[in-house]
Amino acid sequence: MTPPVHRSPLRRRLGRWCYIQKRRLVWLLENKKWATQIVGPLNILVFQHNTPLLRQLKDVEMYLQHNKVTNLRLAAAKINGLVIRPGETFSFWKTVGNPTARRGYLEGLVLENGKIGKGVGGGLCQMGNLLYWMALHSPLTVTERWRHSYDVFPDAGRILPFGSGATLAYNYIDLQFRNDTRHCFQLRVWLSETQLCGEIRSSEPLAERYEVFEQEHVIRHEPWGGYSRHNRIARWVYCVQTNELLREEPVTENHALMMYQPFLEGKR
Repeated sequence: MTPPVHRSPLRRRLGRWCYIQKRRLVWLLENKKWATQIVGPLNILVFQHNTPLLRQLKDVEMYLQHNKVTNLRLAAAKINGLVIRPGETFSFWKTVGNPTARRGYLEGLVLENGKIGKGVGGGLCQMGNLLYWMALHSPLTVTERWRHSYDVFPDAGRILPFGSGATLAYNYIDLQFRNDTRHCFQLRVWLSETQLCGEIRSSEPLAERYEVFEQEHVIRHEPWGGYSRHNRIARWVYCVQTNELLREEPVTENHALMMYQPFLEGKR
């Protein structure tokens, strides 16, 4: 991988403004049926997953994590109960909207060019990670997902494979998935005292279940001195009735620059 590209703050602000306007134009012109209806819980639980709300991260002030909880709660209120009907597409930003201070969002942790920073609405990537992971365990078709370009924190406490999340930035870095099946799916997300909780539900029992896994994981020492990390994400598809393995499906591949030293030196 090539070394990081450093741009001036003005260049980044102008670029972000241009991308936001471009996405708004796309929203006006594209012919998609967006998921908008919120209803009570559908009958069939397809998949569920929880992630901890607070983690002690190196060089990150804890108030940013507590603010993140507020941001996640506001976003969850827009998503919880949303039904994706056949032919409809879920868009994170279409559903949640612009995370501004006027709408109650607080300053939280953001990552920009591999560096830790602060920004209003920060921390919503945790919701993107949860939704993407759940979508991979369903028949929903992921139509837009952006990987993290930087691996910022070590793997301490990591449960899911590297690269199994989705980054977000209003509104041009979105997470979208489409329902290409004949029945409805529903997203349910809420916060407990300690966890961000999520479910995907369905109106009908599914014939298949999914197991997501990592392959070809490697860390490389790049010629310019830094380290990069690479892998592939795939999934096995099983028959629900017989538990027979039906097929293996590729999902995505990830490439990220590591912002920490991946190898510990031995004591002498």
